[in-house]
Amino acid sequence: MEFAPFAAKSFSELGLPHVLIERLEEEGFTVPTEVQSAAVPTILNNRDVIIQSYTGSGKTLAYLLPILSVVGPLRVKGDDGDENGKKLGIEAVVVAPSRELGMQIVREFEKVLGMDNKRVVQQLVGGANRTRQEDALKKNKPAIVVGTPGRIAELSASGKLRTHGCRYLVLDEVDELLSFNFREDMHRILEHVGRRSSADPSSNSAKIERQLIMVSATVPFSVVRAARSWGCDPLLVQAKKIVPLETFSPSDPVTLSRSSPSSAMPSQAAVESLPPALKHYYCVTRLQHKVDVLRRCIHALDAKFVIAFMNHTKQLKDVVFKLEARGMKAVELHGDLGKLARSTTLKKFKNGEVRVLVTNELSARGLDVAECDLVVNLDLPTDSIHYAHR
Repeated sequence: MEFAPFAAKSFSELGLPHVLIERLEEEGFTVPTEVQSAAVPTILNNRDVIIQSYTGSGKTLAYLLPILSVVGPLRVKGDDGDENGKKLGIEAVVVAPSRELGMQIVREFEKVLGMDNKRVVQQLVGGANRTRQEDALKKNKPAIVVGTPGRIAELSASGKLRTHGCRYLVLDEVDELLSFNFREDMHRILEHVGRRSSADPSSNSAKIERQLIMVSATVPFSVVRAARSWGCDPLLVQAKKIVPLETFSPSDPVTLSRSSPSSAMPSQAAVESLPPALKHYYCVTRLQHKVDVLRRCIHALDAKFVIAFMNHTKQLKDVVFKLEARGMKAVELHGDLGKLARSTTLKKFKNGEVRVLVTNELSARGLDVAECDLVVNLDLPTDSIHYAHR
């Protein structure tokens, strides 16, 4: 361990630019969370990292702040000799496995940047109009892009997105990005975004070395192997400790493949990734009574924002129908819905227009609904990792 994290009392203790701290205060951010206190100085120290903490602990801000300290209008002035305001091209690429998470990250960047600087960040998510995205890249010349693997790889292959000079590559929900579905897209991104940092200080390559930031609520061994293969001496950053990855046993080169036993994470590690104040309950009932028990639990706990998880998309509609039939407003969310329908559904839930959001694993991946006061597993998750993400 190079240095121990500390509980900072203000963002000014983390080495951030004064103008960035002012923006944080304007948005109501005054005291950093534990994971932010640990991650921000580590990333500013140019280290490759895996940030592990539970959903809602401030992981997005933990990497967003050090990036904005170097990239964009809130950076340290004169950084890298850019005093003349010359556009340096795309300097940070953030990859997310879902459109919802990608847009959520974009909103976080825009919130800190402010209305006048929203063009600094550009969304490149699948399902959105590609031509408009290409036009925005050409017109706005953003410094930061946030998107899904398929769309980023697609624009890169077409020559519309040039990222060889990129400083930062962020893989949010990295354990999901390692899945077989993203294999080809992730290979292209890793090959074309900046250049992997070299441990050789004598390297004179003109290609900018990238800093790799991985983020997840859980860190299975497959993620550890990926970090060691793609990064340079990466550190595991948690709320109360910073651990060198040498303490982990996996050392084989990473392969993007289907799930295997070697990629599983022990249950205890999954438990440690959960919010400390989270309460866990279970109910035993007959299969045909599950939805009615769900309704009774919601009333008993007086929960106002409920997310109910199931394993199969085809079952969602039936649950919504049964809840609506008993007077409880509910809506389904899944990957087969179009972009507009999914956005509208989430907006209705966050605005309190519906009480229950019935979904599958889609929403378990980094979706931040601060108002949510009850999560119900109508179907048991397949393993401890999925339980933690839910």
